[in-house]
Amino acid sequence: MTSSPRKERILIVDDSVNTLEVLQRNLTAVGYQVFAAPGVSEAIATLGATHMDLVITDLKMPTVGGLDLVLHIRENFKDTEVMMITGYPSIEGAVEAVKAGAEEFLPKPFTDIELLSAVQRVLDKGRLRRLGNSVPKLAIPVHKGLVGTSKAMHEISIAISKASSSLATVLVTGESGTGKELVARAIHYGGTRSSSPFVPVNCGGIPEGLLESELFGHVKGAFTGATESRAGFFHTADGGTIFLDEISEMSLSMQVKLLRVLQDKQICMVGSDRTRKVDVRILAATNKDLPGLVKKGLFREDLFYRLNVITISIPPLRDRADDIILLAHHFATGFAAELGRPPLHFSDKALQSLQNYNWPGNIRELENVIQRLIVMTEDDLIDVPDLPSLMRFSALRKTGFTRTLAEVESEYIKNVLASVDGNKTRAAEILGIDRKTLREKFKKVDQPSS
Repeated sequence: MTSSPRKERILIVDDSVNTLEVLQRNLTAVGYQVFAAPGVSEAIATLGATHMDLVITDLKMPTVGGLDLVLHIRENFKDTEVMMITGYPSIEGAVEAVKAGAEEFLPKPFTDIELLSAVQRVLDKGRLRRLGNSVPKLAIPVHKGLVGTSKAMHEISIAISKASSSLATVLVTGESGTGKELVARAIHYGGTRSSSPFVPVNCGGIPEGLLESELFGHVKGAFTGATESRAGFFHTADGGTIFLDEISEMSLSMQVKLLRVLQDKQICMVGSDRTRKVDVRILAATNKDLPGLVKKGLFREDLFYRLNVITISIPPLRDRADDIILLAHHFATGFAAELGRPPLHFSDKALQSLQNYNWPGNIRELENVIQRLIVMTEDDLIDVPDLPSLMRFSALRKTGFTRTLAEVESEYIKNVLASVDGNKTRAAEILGIDRKTLREKFKKVDQPSS
């Protein structure tokens, strides 16, 4: 007798046809909607197309095993529970399965009652988890606009305090997105010139032909289009601080003119023969290796030494794993407030994924990721499946470059066929081959053709 239909969808993954048939029959008999897959790649294709409440997977399977599938599900499908079955039961296997994220570990052979009881327990756990999830907020220590409690940030904080107490030129180095302008601002606003202008200039964002005019100003008639005299950034920053970001992008000829300003504290507007005294503190930043550019003749050695009075090097975010959690909460709190949302929380696994990611774009990339999560996530809890795919585990990525061309081709054909619900004509069109060729390829991988 068949029970009334249930809402729960269950995917069974096993390379044994007999096991798939038995499980499908038993679960369908009590009203579950059941799907079957003979391997991990087919399971992932099914999961991508249809939401599953539960995946029951075998432990040992060819090419990619059940543990990798469990990890893939845990980091890509937020509300999908996992249960593992195996004909090779062991304490070590059970521990590995639980660590990977399986809620139940069921050794073969098992009775129908044991199977259905385990399935019900896993589904009940999932419902309770979704109802009761909460992560306590973490205090956010902020120092001079910078967030972090790592040893590196402590050293940077000390360096900022020392640089703020003097008027020496400071060179801030670090990869793109590490917060070099924030450090420059902290130096300016922590010093005696805090009430005077802070003028940031992106040297790499201004065309070379215009940079001199932008920095030093120009007089009327100095060049075509100069219909009136205009002050430059150094005039604007007089009495305060100018921050020259991407200083390495400055041409050699402009480097000479900047060196003269550093030496004489005077500027000359484009088109004028008169100099003017300016009282400007110069802070500079680069994401390039300036000593290396000096050796190649691409950056003036004398200018480098003039800029390199005090150097503050900011480490990349991947070397500040302890600060990632603080920054994530800091950005999440700020963006949630902007949208009028209550504070959002992160699961422990989501925070671990954020810490394990390499962050090539550093803090700027983290800020953008958190903003997207706050905008796109409807729940109050951010979990691993909410993160960008590059930060999540993928079982298919683990296949690497160890498979033969025939294996890769076979897997791709199966995935294409699954995506069109078994329509061989449509699959052949997508693959760019005819049905006859498709049938021949199926024969090579022992697949039935029709």
